[in-house]
Amino acid sequence: MAKNSPVAAPAAPAPVVPSQEDSQVLAAEALLGSLHPEVAEDNAKSGSVVRSAYKHRYANRAVAAGLSRKAAQRSSWDWLAQTLAGECLGEGDRISIAKFLAILDCNGIDHSRWQNRSKGWEGRLRMTGRLALQKVVAESTELRLPDGEVLTAPEEWVAKFAR
Repeated sequence: MAKNSPVAAPAAPAPVVPSQEDSQVLAAEALLGSLHPEVAEDNAKSGSVVRSAYKHRYANRAVAAGLSRKAAQRSSWDWLAQTLAGECLGEGDRISIAKFLAILDCNGIDHSRWQNRSKGWEGRLRMTGRLALQKVVAESTELRLPDGEVLTAPEEWVAKFAR
């Protein structure tokens, strides 16, 4: 560019207007004092297969609803998440893989080919299993449990996930 050529003035940046979701996230972040310490630590880590935005969305939604339980802050905490937590989580909100796999088996989900040896396999198993189970339960409207109990999924939950 020539030394004396006219240079256009830089355009003023457009004002940033937060979306409704961003506003809700900011409001929920004001309540972060009740965020479970392990969830806060996990949300700060990088390198997870779960995008940071989802981690924060789950945690903020739970905090805004007054839920301080670690499991609630790490999931959508919908009907299926709450039911699976009640069936599979033990002390410290640790999942019992055996119980979770038994539920998958009862609902006809073949998990035999899912990798379970590499780093992070339990998280991938939970996520993949949840998605497979969600599809089966939404289509059949029933969740079968290892003890023979059959739970009927709520209509609004089915409507959200049925295809």
